[in-house]
Amino acid sequence: MTIGMPRGTYDVLPEEIHRWHHLEHLAREWARRYHFSEVRTPIFEHTELFQRGVGETTDIVEKEMYTFTDRKGRSLTLRPEGTAAVVRSFVEHKVYAQPQPTKWYYLGPMFRYERPQSGRFRQFVQFGAEVLGSSEPCVDAEVIALVDDFLRSLGIRQFRLELNSLGCSECRPRHREALLSSLRPVRESLCPDCQSRLERNPLRILDCKNERCRQLTADTPSILDHLCDGCADHFARVRTFLDRLRIEYHVNPRMVRGLDYYTQTAFEFIAESVGAVGTIAAGGRYNGLVASLGGEDVPGIGFATGLERLLAVMKAEGVESPAPERLDCYVVALGEEARATAFALLRQLRQAGLAADLDHLNRKLKAQLKAADRSGAKWALILGEEELSRQTIQLRNMADGSQEEISFADVIPRLSATMKAREQ
Repeated sequence: MTIGMPRGTYDVLPEEIHRWHHLEHLAREWARRYHFSEVRTPIFEHTELFQRGVGETTDIVEKEMYTFTDRKGRSLTLRPEGTAAVVRSFVEHKVYAQPQPTKWYYLGPMFRYERPQSGRFRQFVQFGAEVLGSSEPCVDAEVIALVDDFLRSLGIRQFRLELNSLGCSECRPRHREALLSSLRPVRESLCPDCQSRLERNPLRILDCKNERCRQLTADTPSILDHLCDGCADHFARVRTFLDRLRIEYHVNPRMVRGLDYYTQTAFEFIAESVGAVGTIAAGGRYNGLVASLGGEDVPGIGFATGLERLLAVMKAEGVESPAPERLDCYVVALGEEARATAFALLRQLRQAGLAADLDHLNRKLKAQLKAADRSGAKWALILGEEELSRQTIQLRNMADGSQEEISFADVIPRLSATMKAREQ
């Protein structure tokens, strides 16, 4: 009886890994260009962190967390998202006492128990970034610009940016009362989830995917009509900065995001090429989160994107990742003494910075050359008894089949020089 993968997970095999490396490289490169430093937090945290940080009425906390009790009875949860853990680290290490703002990014696995579908898994990889310590609207625009630049560098073009403001503790209560007045008359027609959220968090009802609920809430009061002067000014200035950067966007008053900690700016990048995937990157401002997790009243904003969804969109748009790096040389050895010499040469080649391999099945010449060809090696180094007696080696160009005999001492200098010339 074989044991398969858990549902909602996947293996990344060697023939696919170069696509992941490409995404990860560009994520780190754009984070570097925008002056973000990497932070790594534990894969599991105390459950209370996500209950307080993400919000107890969210789908993540109510339905999707992988929570377990350790041997001492403590409740721990595999992280379902990155922001709460990053803010916990910011608070715990008193980074708020250092010069601000703090610009951190993360890249790693997250876990949510939800129904697997295209671009959605129970273990998935997120690239995200957070800016803590500044409430300036230009920071909101900078975070959005980082996402836009990253997506475009991947070759993704068919997406749109949706933008909204969720207000603050001053103006959200007014919108809440207006929402309740609009939704209470249709309460019995809402789905069970929305009925339970009506009094606890009515704003979350606007995020419901149930088509009946969406119809019933189509004419609910807009948050944009209830913004206080400060939030309205902030939102206007964010849009001004985006205009200056020539980043197109659509203001969507219904877009509320699925996490409770958001305030003011909220945004989503929506893929147009993969219908089931939808949102491929999203984020927003969370000015009260640091204080709610025990820190000082420090503003923050961030985003996250799932690499699996990006790969799905790239595939749908026909975007190819760069080809994987080829092997530099494959050593072909004939005879026991030649194999012993080739084995030592193999390590010298690798120490010189060359990617090299050797036949480990002791096959005949023709089979070894076929293996060298399958490996994608640029060069084959052929060493037999005659070459060993002359202290030479046959250097074969695998692209055109040309071959020459060179001295053993010249192998590494010759290949190293050739590789450097190609890199330049």
